[in-house]
Amino acid sequence: MQRPDWAPDDIDIERPSVARMYDYYLGGSHNFAADRAAARAMMEAVPDAPLMAQANRAFMRRAVQYLIDQGIRQFLDIGSGIPTVGNVHEIAQRAAPDARVVYVDVDPVAVAHSREILDGNPGATVIQEDLRRPEAVLRHPEVTRLLDFSQPIAVLVVAVLHFIPDADRPQEVLRTLRAALAPGSHLVLSQASDESRSDTGQRAEAERVYRRTDNPLWIRNRAELAAFFDGFELVEPGVVWVPQWRPESPESAEDAEQAIFIGGVGRLGG
Repeated sequence: MQRPDWAPDDIDIERPSVARMYDYYLGGSHNFAADRAAARAMMEAVPDAPLMAQANRAFMRRAVQYLIDQGIRQFLDIGSGIPTVGNVHEIAQRAAPDARVVYVDVDPVAVAHSREILDGNPGATVIQEDLRRPEAVLRHPEVTRLLDFSQPIAVLVVAVLHFIPDADRPQEVLRTLRAALAPGSHLVLSQASDESRSDTGQRAEAERVYRRTDNPLWIRNRAELAAFFDGFELVEPGVVWVPQWRPESPESAEDAEQAIFIGGVGRLGG
């Protein structure tokens, strides 16, 4: 297929990317034929996949607004993906123009497009780095330029952990990030869970689809996600299906388990 102008020359556009599949679920246009084919295969296995992505995105927006209301003005969004409407900087800077945001993603398309969107915004930037290299994230010049680690920071790891197997030590990664944070900082996590799914065939097919990418699925339950908040005090209502986390209305939390994603927010005391 023809390579569009916004696609870096060194990426393989024939291999699906989880970031570009997620972009497709959300109705974005920065994806390729291979991404769309894999996303459609996922939607055949799990027809609710686009709704799941939208519910997770809505959780992220509510969490950012909550953090702004708590006085947080610095955000480190790791695994931020391809920018779509309602990004962290849009939500945060609309409410607090002095808010600063650093996006981090390993996908070069996500990073390239983020740079275009953030051009001319002195309070936001993007770097290409991997969550599994937390020290490299923390010491990156753009991160240390924009964020003051002596003050509270919100770290977002949203819809990312289900691509990080236990062998990559996600709990250790999060502890490294926590150690760099000042008291009053927050951690926002969400990931896919199959606690509500009795159809094991659906999970098997979803896992098969994502094995075509560089990031196979690693499903976890609520207790496992809660353990990742080690050292943080969970904000009410704790780790829940994402539509149940401080919903805008009771109706929006109905049939919450269909969202597949569980999530929560923790606060670092001290």
